[in-house]
Amino acid sequence: MSEPSARRPRRALDGLLLLDKPTGITSNGALQRVKWLFQARKAGHTGSLDPLASGMLPICFGEATKFSSFLLDADKVYRVQALFGVRTDTGDAEGSPVETHSRRPVLPAELEQAVALLRGPIQQIPPMYSALKQQGQRLYALARAGLEVHREPRPVHIHAFTVESYDPLTPVFQVRCSKGTYVRTLIEDLAAHLGTVGHVIALRRLAVEPFSGQPMLPMEALEAAAGQGPSQSLEALDALLRPLEEALPDCPSVELDAAMALLVSRGGRVLAPLGLIAGLVRLHAPGHRFLGVGEVQPDGLIAPRRLVAQVSPPFRADAQDGL
Repeated sequence: MSEPSARRPRRALDGLLLLDKPTGITSNGALQRVKWLFQARKAGHTGSLDPLASGMLPICFGEATKFSSFLLDADKVYRVQALFGVRTDTGDAEGSPVETHSRRPVLPAELEQAVALLRGPIQQIPPMYSALKQQGQRLYALARAGLEVHREPRPVHIHAFTVESYDPLTPVFQVRCSKGTYVRTLIEDLAAHLGTVGHVIALRRLAVEPFSGQPMLPMEALEAAAGQGPSQSLEALDALLRPLEEALPDCPSVELDAAMALLVSRGGRVLAPLGLIAGLVRLHAPGHRFLGVGEVQPDGLIAPRRLVAQVSPPFRADAQDGL
C-alpha cells in the first residue's frame, strides 16, 4: 500500500472514529495514517498517547473537530503495568534508567494501601518529558537538551485506582482519571509511597468518556477496508464512522422547528422548552438533523455556541411553523 506521504485527492468528511492506536507510533503519526486512508481534508485527534501506549484515540473528521474539546476534557480509563525498582528519565520503558532501588518485594496489603492514598483529588508535578510549554518551549525539548526546570503542581482527580493483577515487581493497575493526568507520574508517586522507584512498562487506554465499553477499530481494519478497491474502499471506510454528536451524549436534545432552526443558524436565540435548566444542549433541525450545540441561558433562551456547517442551510419555514 502507498505511504501516507503519497499525493491523493482529499475530500470533506465529517464524523468520529474510535481508533485503537497501536504501540510504536505517535498519536500524530496514527492520525496522519488514518487521514490518508480516508482521504480526509481535515482531521484531528483528542488526547495524545505516547508511542509506548496503545488504545482508544478518538479521531475527529471535519465538523467534528469543533467538538473535540469535549473529548479532551473527558475522563479517561487506562490499564497500566509498572516495574518497581528502576526509574527512567521519561517515566516509561522508552527512557534510560537513571536510578535503581533494591528493597524487599511489595506485599499485596501494602500495595493496596499505597494505591488508596492516590485516589481522589491529588496534585501532580508534570514530567519533564511532556508537551507542556514553559516560556514558549516544550518541556520535552528542554529535557532532551539536558535541562530540568521547575514545574508547578497541578490538580487532577483519580476517580478509581485498583490493582488488577498483583505481582511484587510488575503489578497491573486500572485507572480512571480526569483530564491532564500523567499515568507515568502516578506510577512514580505510587513507587515513592512504597519506598522505592518505578516506571511504566505497558500502557493501554481502555476508554475516553463517553465511549466507555465502545468497540475500537485497529489500524489493520481500516487498511483492510481501504483495500477493497477504488469504487468500494471509501464507502467501506465511511461506514465505520460514528455521528459527531456522539461526543455529547450527556447534553439534552432539543428539536427545533424550521423557523427556529433558521434563526439559530443565523446566530439568533430561541425559546428553550419548559423544564430545561441552564447548560449545554444538542440542537436538531427538522428530520433530527444535528445543528450543533447551544446553551440554555438564565433568561430561558437558547443561544448557539458551536454550529456545524453542513447542516446549517437556509431552512425554509412552513407557514404553520411560527416562532
